[in-house]
Amino acid sequence: MKSATMKVSCLVLALCSGLAFAQSSKTDWGKREFEANCASCHGLDGRGNGALGNLLRVSPPDLTQLAKKNQGIVPMNRLYEVIEGGTVAAHGTRDMPIWGREYRIEDAENLKEARGNYDAVALVRARILLLLEYINRLQAR
Repeated sequence: MKSATMKVSCLVLALCSGLAFAQSSKTDWGKREFEANCASCHGLDGRGNGALGNLLRVSPPDLTQLAKKNQGIVPMNRLYEVIEGGTVAAHGTRDMPIWGREYRIEDAENLKEARGNYDAVALVRARILLLLEYINRLQAR
């Protein structure tokens, strides 16, 4: 129980930090991450209407309705687990890429000059948290 509470607390803290960063930066990193990796299936507006969505076995969910379907709360822990992909199968199948693995591979390729002198886990976590903060902003209120 303490572990779950700690995870939620850390996630909230990270999201608040990410929100401050997103608001002070000219580049919306969460939106950029979403457009690069999620919009092809979930649509630019997050409503599940992306160009590749009809090729999937299960239609992508409308990400703007997550809070509405969860008593007004975006299920951040569940979303993090689905996006990171370590233990949760997304959409009932694995049509959705395991973004945690994809991010680790991409970051290793982009940062090969660093020769492992970066925190790969923290970098993946940061990318996912920026994405979650953006999905939170997509919610229909």
